[in-house]
Amino acid sequence: MTRHEDSDALVFFGASGDLAFKQIFPALYQMVRKGGLNVPIIGVAKSGWTIDNLRQRARESLERHAGRLDEAVFTRLVERMQYIDGDYRDIATFRRLRALLKDAKRPLHYLAIPPSLFRDVAEALHQAGCAEGARVVIEKPFGRNLASAQSLNQLLLRYFPEPAIFRIDHFLGKEAVENLLFFRFANTFLEPVWNRNYVHSVQIIMTEAFGVQGRGRLYDELGAIRDVVQNHLLEVVAFLAMEPPVRTEAEPLRNEQVKVFEAIPPIDPRHIVRGQYKGYRQEDGVNPASKMETFAAICLEVDSWRWTGVPFLIFAGKSMPVTATEVIVKLKKSPLWKLPVGSNYFRFRLGPDFSLSLGAQVKRPGAPMEPAPVELSAMKLDATGELAPYERLLTDAMRGDPMLFVRQDAVEAAWRIVEPILGGGAPLYEYDPGSWGPAEAARLAEHAGGWHHPAPNS
Repeated sequence: MTRHEDSDALVFFGASGDLAFKQIFPALYQMVRKGGLNVPIIGVAKSGWTIDNLRQRARESLERHAGRLDEAVFTRLVERMQYIDGDYRDIATFRRLRALLKDAKRPLHYLAIPPSLFRDVAEALHQAGCAEGARVVIEKPFGRNLASAQSLNQLLLRYFPEPAIFRIDHFLGKEAVENLLFFRFANTFLEPVWNRNYVHSVQIIMTEAFGVQGRGRLYDELGAIRDVVQNHLLEVVAFLAMEPPVRTEAEPLRNEQVKVFEAIPPIDPRHIVRGQYKGYRQEDGVNPASKMETFAAICLEVDSWRWTGVPFLIFAGKSMPVTATEVIVKLKKSPLWKLPVGSNYFRFRLGPDFSLSLGAQVKRPGAPMEPAPVELSAMKLDATGELAPYERLLTDAMRGDPMLFVRQDAVEAAWRIVEPILGGGAPLYEYDPGSWGPAEAARLAEHAGGWHHPAPNS
């Protein structure tokens, strides 16, 4: 396994922002609590703040998101904190940063800022001498389409080598998503049936019982395809469809992920149904004439030896009946006496909790030989010791471990898959909040026995 030197400082731009409040402060707190963060922490923002404002913001964040606050841990955290208030387009801000970094040779720069500022910050880090030997973390989405993703990458590569660029997608830091990958390769009983000879269809479902929750302006620039399909849900497809990596290390694993993406043809616009919930256009920040989708149902194929002919169905939407993420791997039916026997299946509940179930058939009580479906051995793991996604990913980035981060060739391959369905070419259907989306989506899953609808609790 490749050894990486730990970063010797952590700089997070956007220290006064919403992401820092909800995710970064709680992650830093847990890292300090567990003894994994013993370096300077420098927040940067343009808010007219002082260090006392930053510390107060951290306290408010932790009181809301971290449960009971341990004052001794909080003291250790804020003692490491420093703050720079300055314009991201002013080189003086970055010269002050260089001075605060002192002898640090391997800082980690977390750009929790709008993508429109990436160019200015990357160039200024270089000009001020803060980029050499450093790592940089950027948030998804990585571009808006293939061309913009390539342009962003070219920009970053001017100042940082690929191994120093960490493209963070919090979904990959979820314990349940990692468990999906582990389950596939740690259990030998799966391999004989995990292919087109036995698998009938695969569904990846991500439903949210809420709307845009104050993110109207941002969401109206993204939509469901850019927000969750091109990244989160295609990554789940890769975990389900990839071949075993030659080693359980970052690059072999990421190589197999890219192979899956390269085996998926660009999505035919006829194989998507787009929807928008009623009332979306009245949300704050949303264009009153918006044609952006809040729902997408997609049918795609993985054109590989293992999976050719197996439909992979993606279903993602807001204002649905429940909030849940599930995977259903349905097996082909048994030919038992030509009876109407249902399919076996594996059901993975990836959120908000984790469970694993096997769908099977048993004989219905009574004389006739009739089947009755059951779910066997639903498994829930003890969450003790589980790391929150941002804690896991920030810890890995500080260590230089790229396992759970997205490589650029995977980003580009994923954009190629969805490129034909960007831009609103497919019709947009309206649906009622609290429903399962537009009725037109049913046609995509007819050959798979219809869409799976997650229950409120697994």
